[in-house]
Amino acid sequence: MFKSKAAIVALLPLILLGCSRQGEITNLGIITTRTACPTVAIPAALGDVTLFNPANSRDANAIDVVANITNVRSTCDDSGEYVVTNATFDVQAQRRHPRGDREVVLEYFGTVVQGGSNVVSKRLGRVGLRFADGEIRASTSGATTAQVLRSAATLPEDVRKRITRQRKPGDADAAIDPLSDPTVRAAVQRASFELLVGFQLTAEQLAYNATR
Repeated sequence: MFKSKAAIVALLPLILLGCSRQGEITNLGIITTRTACPTVAIPAALGDVTLFNPANSRDANAIDVVANITNVRSTCDDSGEYVVTNATFDVQAQRRHPRGDREVVLEYFGTVVQGGSNVVSKRLGRVGLRFADGEIRASTSGATTAQVLRSAATLPEDVRKRITRQRKPGDADAAIDPLSDPTVRAAVQRASFELLVGFQLTAEQLAYNATR
């Protein structure tokens, strides 16, 4: 199961304030306008990769290449039947020894996750890092695309009204968080999508990232 800071934030209780405008949700006093566009994020422990030489060693002296994904950017078109998100990112790497020209190919993924845990789709890609003779650093860029059915990313009208309805002081439910209703909370989760970008790691690489 993929986890990210964005997924955790999406599950925080929402508080509605009387000054909110229609269609807006406030979280601890911060106004957020919900859209059908997925949040783009890098999952924890999957944004960097370490290569060893020899490959079966985990000694610090055997570290060969270290690379990380950074500077993730995205554009979203939610005007059609499908919400289309295009994400680009940079990959920066450093090798231990600067001798000779060298190319390192790394595999990455772009995964659409619904409700914080349900994997809807996954795309794989590769980036090539070219180290020049005498250089220990290299960089390149990658891209991925996601499509989400707009109807799936849209809250049902009755749920949206319950969440965005303005409440006045003295109302019986003025202090009640709409997400305390399991039905409303489940609907918000179903309509929440993320595009997660990271390296396609082996089990050993993932274990190394999780325990270092």
